[in-house]
Amino acid sequence: MIRLRRPATAAALALTAVATAVFGLAGPASAHVTVNPKEATQGGYGRFAFRVPNESDKASTTKVEVVLPENAPVGSVSTMPVPGWTVAVEKRKVDPPIDVHGSQLTEAVSKLTWTAGANAGVKPGEFQEFPVSMGPLPQVDRMVFKVLQTYSDGNVARWIEEPTPGGEEPENPAPVLTLTAASPSAAPSGSAAAAAPAGADDSDDDGAGTAFGVAGLVAGLAGLILGGLAFLRTRREPTSGA
Repeated sequence: MIRLRRPATAAALALTAVATAVFGLAGPASAHVTVNPKEATQGGYGRFAFRVPNESDKASTTKVEVVLPENAPVGSVSTMPVPGWTVAVEKRKVDPPIDVHGSQLTEAVSKLTWTAGANAGVKPGEFQEFPVSMGPLPQVDRMVFKVLQTYSDGNVARWIEEPTPGGEEPENPAPVLTLTAASPSAAPSGSAAAAAPAGADDSDDDGAGTAFGVAGLVAGLAGLILGGLAFLRTRREPTSGA
């Protein structure tokens, strides 16, 4: 009986070790910096949040640097205040200029740096979101944001590896925003909507013309009746006089 129990115990320990190793590797890999939502439409505007989890057991996250892709400049980038944090915005020259509603912009935001104030860092076991508004979004398939996460102990997590479509996720993946083309049905819908008021106006004109026609006919009949009464009156007056 002892000989049977020992292999079973050894197998159980082996399975436990494997499971621990698998889950131990899967845990940190899933806790990387992300951008939410992960999809948007080319040419549109949107509110996005960079979600930064703290992976350290002892140190707090005190600085987050987000580098915007050079090959996909955005004309308008604004940040939302994060309590306890300050943000610095860096810009760069762009050529050709970015067209935003007819205005040609020669500069674009290149980097956003959030720095925590006293006791405002992201503590172990917590995460923080850093919201931004961006647009119009460029005509590219995706935007890759490289992020540096600095801890209070001086360590820096570099989320800068660009994922490969169809490949395995890298160890330190950069946040990716997927961009899709605008729906072609938007233009016909707009044209139909624009044409609808015109049709409504024509209908109103026809209705108004019909109303005026009926009013004219009634007025004509009234005049005819009044004329007939006047004629009868003139015929009666001589008879009364005689």
